[in-house]
Amino acid sequence: MQTYNIHEAKTRLSKLVDQAARGESFVIAKAGKPLVKVIALSVPEPSQRQRFGFMAGQIQLPDDFNTMGETRIEKLLRSDE
Repeated sequence: MQTYNIHEAKTRLSKLVDQAARGESFVIAKAGKPLVKVIALSVPEPSQRQRFGFMAGQIQLPDDFNTMGETRIEKLLRSDE
């Protein structure tokens, strides 16, 4: 990701806005210290990205999922007695 100081960003603002609109984000810094990140509005922010449930409806679990292998597991655990 490219970093520009404030003066350079002001000088190239039109080109930088076009760049961000194409999905190429950039950082604006002041005195070498990053201040802001510029991204296109169409790019979802990290907090908007869906994490859980992204495969909803694509995977099916058997009805006995929570008890699968229960007998075998009990047998393995009791074998030490």
